[in-house]
Amino acid sequence: MKKDIERVLVDEAVIQKRLDSMAKQIEEEFPAGPIVVIILLKGALVFAADLLRRIPRELSIECLNVASYHGGLESSGKVDFLDRHFPEVKGKHILLLDDILDTGRTLVAVAERLTEEGAAAVHTGVLLAKDKKRAEEVSADYVGFEINDEFVVGYGLDYKGKYRNLPYVGVLKLSAAN
Repeated sequence: MKKDIERVLVDEAVIQKRLDSMAKQIEEEFPAGPIVVIILLKGALVFAADLLRRIPRELSIECLNVASYHGGLESSGKVDFLDRHFPEVKGKHILLLDDILDTGRTLVAVAERLTEEGAAAVHTGVLLAKDKKRAEEVSADYVGFEINDEFVVGYGLDYKGKYRNLPYVGVLKLSAAN
């Protein structure tokens, strides 16, 4: 897998240090009481697991399986909710975690759905936010790293199901995407 990586963008030690800061910020800024965390699968799983172990507060964890890339290098422009079950969120403060903020469509679609289902508030956190014009006007409340508009893998992010287990975020070689 390493041979398919053009360069390491964010190494493991830097990620871990940033997660410490993000957890502290969430703990300080999030309303008092329990947090309902909704993790967008599969990409945010690694990020969420490492982040949530750092938050010393009662929380419950739910997962949503959504798709927008469908195996390609760019978002398809359509967000599909792949689960039949939707978490109970009525009256609850939600921390919605995703791996990457790219077009903004996924974050907007899921946040809107959570609001429609009666969430008291939806706060968003992402490991990565691409520095680009988005299809949707959205920003995340908590951002690990701002990155250029490159296709990245590792630390939960994938290409066709591969590279999620790399302990860092790396730029995928174009030759590996063929």
